[in-house]
Amino acid sequence: MLHLQRLATAFAACAICWASAAAEPARWAAEWPETDFSRTTLDSWGEVVSGGPPKDGIPALSSPDFRPVADESRLGAREPVIAVELDGETPRAYPIRYLMWHEIVNDEIGGRPVAVTFCPLCNSGITFDRRVQGRTLSFGVSGKLRHSDMIMYDRQTESWWQQALGEAIVGEMTGATLDTLPTWMEGWAQFAARNPDGLVMDEPGWNRRYGANPYRSYDSARRPFLYSGENPPHGIPPLARVVRVGDRAWPLDRLAGREVIREAGLELSWRPGQASALDSGAIAEGRDVGSVRVRDAAGRDVAHDMLFAFAFHAFWPEGTWMLEGGPR
Repeated sequence: MLHLQRLATAFAACAICWASAAAEPARWAAEWPETDFSRTTLDSWGEVVSGGPPKDGIPALSSPDFRPVADESRLGAREPVIAVELDGETPRAYPIRYLMWHEIVNDEIGGRPVAVTFCPLCNSGITFDRRVQGRTLSFGVSGKLRHSDMIMYDRQTESWWQQALGEAIVGEMTGATLDTLPTWMEGWAQFAARNPDGLVMDEPGWNRRYGANPYRSYDSARRPFLYSGENPPHGIPPLARVVRVGDRAWPLDRLAGREVIREAGLELSWRPGQASALDSGAIAEGRDVGSVRVRDAAGRDVAHDMLFAFAFHAFWPEGTWMLEGGPR
């Protein structure tokens, strides 16, 4: 697998090759014959670039197998998982070692269709309800990026959806928004200790280097891949992690080492025990970035995301930065 420098070179070459095609969506018609390119919220088609793989070149998963937490032996204690704990349902963990290579898992939990998603280039792990406007959608990976964030597509209308926003940006579904569920990323041992009777997604049957990180040292790079936008304000590094709740972002550095921060009607708790998936060549050996959980004043989990600062600034340019000295 490519090292960071070689991967960056390959992505840059793809961006150059794609520049002319990005200006004319008609050139995508062969790959996307069912997509209605006359409907879009994009200001410029130049915002969309190829990430390298073609449509479905990164294969999304559907209806994965699970195994009991007690039977899982592959995962390291600090390996990140997306924890999905819906009321009345058996908690499920979706390991990033699999999502790194598939990015989307279409699943159903207690009759609720969900899409568990992870964009490595933004470190964005979000779970959506797949029901919208009276339809149940299933999602695939388009191979396109916008502001270095994955563009998903639905298989029913072939509309394009921005993963960070959960919003359709091109096609028949343009303007529709998916409901985001209150899930979070944490270390495997943390999930297993809290949910000894829970379930964990089993290893898919694809020939992939599960457990390896193909983006070695990415989260210590100076600039993101295929991103030409502004740097975040207030001197925040582009690849610093932030905890996003709506249009507000808390720098992870502010939370790290503290047990709890209570402000803006929320309780944000941090504890060590989650490895960065984008640091070491082996996900389990990544440096400890800790885990964050967000609850409201009543103790209910709140939908949030832990993504890179550049992505927050790109998609919420007027968003609020929750800094030590107060909101900015």
